[in-house]
Amino acid sequence: MRIFATDMTETDEKYMREALREAHEALAEDEIPIGAVIVSHGRIIGKGHNMTERLHDPTAHAEMIAITAATEAIGGKYLQDCTLYVTVEPCPMCAGALAWSQISRIVYGALDIKRGHSLFSPSLLHPKTEVTSGVLADECSQLMIDFFAKRRV
Repeated sequence: MRIFATDMTETDEKYMREALREAHEALAEDEIPIGAVIVSHGRIIGKGHNMTERLHDPTAHAEMIAITAATEAIGGKYLQDCTLYVTVEPCPMCAGALAWSQISRIVYGALDIKRGHSLFSPSLLHPKTEVTSGVLADECSQLMIDFFAKRRV
């Protein structure tokens, strides 16, 4: 696994903007605004946003919803040659699911300094998974900051 700083490509920005659209859908539903899309060969095959409140399910994270949609789309449980774009660093639960899916690459925006997978060593991800962090980090972070600021009022 290699972790790259914000060497953002046009493709990374394009798909992170799609993940941000999903995050805004979560926000509109009063969910924690995290969105995710999974891309295979230039095509979105799965997407999701947090649905923990709506489904009364603590596992209904954006990544989990996107993984389920993507594996259904390809008809198998492995996401090799796929990239996950997610607005916030995956938590340990989602990192474990991503490891089992053998996803090739993860791109995330905002770092999660309290519950992100990178806090754990050894890594919870599949050893071959590449990680790129910080893509549209300011936009992804601000969405979370604004959401939680309104909750604390």
